[in-house]
Amino acid sequence: LWKAADIIAKVRAPNETELKRLNKSKTLISFFNPGGNEEGLELAKSKGATVIAMEMVPRISRAQKMDALSSMANIAGYRAVIEAGNNFDRFFTGQITAAGKVPPAKVLVVGAGVAGLAAIGTSTSLGAVTYAFDVRPEVAEQVESMGAEFVYLDFEEEQQDGAATGGYASVSSPEFREAQLAKFRELAPEVDIVITTALIPNREAPKLWLADMVAAMKRGSVIVDLAAERGGNVEGTVRDEKIVTDNGVTIIGYTDFPSRMASQSSSLYATNIRHMMTDLTPEKDGQVVHDMEDDVIRGATVTHAGEITFPPPPPKVQAIAAQKKPEPPKELTAEEKRAQEVAAFKQQTKNQVTLLAVGAALLLTVGLVAPASFMQHFIVFVLSVFVGFQVIWNVSHSLHTPLMAVTNAISSIIILGALMQIGSGSWLVIFLAALSVFMAGINIFGGFLVTRRMLAMFQKS
Repeated sequence: LWKAADIIAKVRAPNETELKRLNKSKTLISFFNPGGNEEGLELAKSKGATVIAMEMVPRISRAQKMDALSSMANIAGYRAVIEAGNNFDRFFTGQITAAGKVPPAKVLVVGAGVAGLAAIGTSTSLGAVTYAFDVRPEVAEQVESMGAEFVYLDFEEEQQDGAATGGYASVSSPEFREAQLAKFRELAPEVDIVITTALIPNREAPKLWLADMVAAMKRGSVIVDLAAERGGNVEGTVRDEKIVTDNGVTIIGYTDFPSRMASQSSSLYATNIRHMMTDLTPEKDGQVVHDMEDDVIRGATVTHAGEITFPPPPPKVQAIAAQKKPEPPKELTAEEKRAQEVAAFKQQTKNQVTLLAVGAALLLTVGLVAPASFMQHFIVFVLSVFVGFQVIWNVSHSLHTPLMAVTNAISSIIILGALMQIGSGSWLVIFLAALSVFMAGINIFGGFLVTRRMLAMFQKS
């Protein structure tokens, strides 16, 4: 099969025997661990083969469909919570039953990458109180949008934007690390389940949950270390094993979480490979066109044409960046504030004078052609409109909506006019005035009733 195939797709990195079967006409697509597989790179280079490492697919929007590292991490994060629940002897969600009250489990997820966010989503879905920590400040909104609480440090340090490192975390300063460990020591006695996912590309996993933190946890607590394959984030993790410490804390160091959901993993990984094949064969004729100018293909390629092409250059398109902090508004001096106020007053005066001049011109124009009896009523109408406008739009709406305030002001003017006419000698005028008082009264009292009910919605009792 290796001799007959032009393109070979695998899951795990190839062994030495498999690499020796490669030649310059073959393309290998698989996980390869190029950062820790120097011998494999040299052997593939000597064979002249093209090797595409699926874990090196850049984390940019266009490459999400072939990002196998993310699709597998998503499964691992979900499965980590399931494994934790399987070893945790209490409910995730809080309950109040006839037999007693059960508090919700408290889950801390360290690292809010793809695996971390999957773990957060699963944990909150099961009803646990979920906390999350990450060194990248831009993920705080993502964590909170999923119903978890982001753990902030009392430490001021400008962290590198994850976009500059392809969406991955970077190494923190020693001071930041000490503040981080101090926060974890504070949380250790409170949390029931800890899921650690922190990894830095091509490095050993950083130790974040130390032995004293494990010792401070309650008996029956569970730790799932998703970084066990790279040495683990937890002191005491044993690769591919589950251990129980002297104080009754279970530490799970499995490295095969995706394989524990083999059907789902196979489906998603196959889709990643299919999309990679689609990009490699743009003409859809089965012929591989290895475009090294393409960000995705260049980033994932570790050997090509007898050369080692790892590490790749940074992608031209960055990962999603953190929102830039808005610049604080400039503090104005007393002279600048005074100048602004004078300019605003002059503009308002100019607008009002212009409006009055236009209105006066229109009145004069109408007065030239209209009879005197009409002009007397017309001037009263114009003044009423002006006064009414000023009264209505200056009503304070601090206790209810602006719309309700304006309608109440209009209704008040109507009811006042109706009350003035209700003593008329004409029965028709009296009837219309009474009808106006009734309808305006409904509007006014109904408006305050609706406002009262709206305000009650925001009261605790």
